[in-house]
Amino acid sequence: MRIDTTRAILSDLIAYPTISTDSNLPIIHYIADRLETVGAAVEVMVDESGHKANLFATLGEAGDGGLVLSGHSDVVPVTDQDWTSDPFTMTERDGKLYGRGACDMKGFIAACLGSLDLLAEAAKTRPIHFAFTHDEEVGCLGAHELVKLLAKRPVRPALCIIGEPTSMQVFDGNKGCCEYTVRFEGLPGHSSAPEKGVNAVEYAVRYINRLFELRAELIKRCPEGSRFDPPQTTLNVGALKGGISHNVIAPRAELAWEMRPINAADMDFVKAEIASYVEDTLLPEMRAIAPEAAISTETIGEVVGLEPMDDNAARDLVFALTGQNHAGCVAFNTEAGLFQSLGMDAVICGPGSIEQAHKADEFVSLEQMDQALTMLGKLTSARN
Repeated sequence: MRIDTTRAILSDLIAYPTISTDSNLPIIHYIADRLETVGAAVEVMVDESGHKANLFATLGEAGDGGLVLSGHSDVVPVTDQDWTSDPFTMTERDGKLYGRGACDMKGFIAACLGSLDLLAEAAKTRPIHFAFTHDEEVGCLGAHELVKLLAKRPVRPALCIIGEPTSMQVFDGNKGCCEYTVRFEGLPGHSSAPEKGVNAVEYAVRYINRLFELRAELIKRCPEGSRFDPPQTTLNVGALKGGISHNVIAPRAELAWEMRPINAADMDFVKAEIASYVEDTLLPEMRAIAPEAAISTETIGEVVGLEPMDDNAARDLVFALTGQNHAGCVAFNTEAGLFQSLGMDAVICGPGSIEQAHKADEFVSLEQMDQALTMLGKLTSARN
């Protein structure tokens, strides 16, 4: 049975400990070997480090209008998690398949590989592509590189299904995710004369207050009828570290914050406003006392979201494959927006629940895997 083959493939995939800090080359080569057995044209794109790779493969004649099946190969760490069984040995209990990455998102990759014979048949009328990336969990690093390469090519797929765990429900929107670390360099001194120093912590707090003001502005900017929950672009201050002691003017501070934009316009608005505040207000005040004072921003990751569109052929295709007629939006980030930025219609639908992702005893149910196999199998009869 197809589910048995897919179960065995998932067991193989889980056995590769593809935590983002480690190489994913072994799992990529495993996937490549399986794709090549059905005649797929496979590209393994190794990054500059030589330890990470994306895979892009095509079944059928390459040309415009194809469908991409997309997933990421990396998983989050298991450190300090209390697992019932070995996280990198798949364990089956009560109709559930346990293991790190079972739902996020090796389950979908296994379903794709377990359906290759049917997908090869479907590819006779429309090319089917596979995009399996590295380092999604730490900023979609692999997908960023992949879309840059695809953007330079003369032919381009039209549709993309991202198999993130949605309990096989259809989602046509997700928020973006932008993470930043801001470092403040001031001038230390004795706390009895605060006007003679530049307190880095104080300026970090003022920066945070400006973020809070922008948070209020983002609520006002929220478009009517937004389907996200919460409906607006959100900002979060994750950490603030700095200072030395009670009686020393803080020479340094470090701030970590993130933004989850519902659209590119909000992302541009926040970045422009906070940059203007730094250049026009904070830095001039700091440098009036200490010319060497500085504020620097490190972009940890910037991933655009998937903006819901009235016309979305990928969503409509998955409706036809699954029998559903409603699409939702999710607050967590995926690689979907990056594919949308290439002009593709994109949709998110995959086996397993996000409630199990990143947790101890992560699992995907056999029922969900069977639903994913059914969806992919119906591509052979789907209209182009």
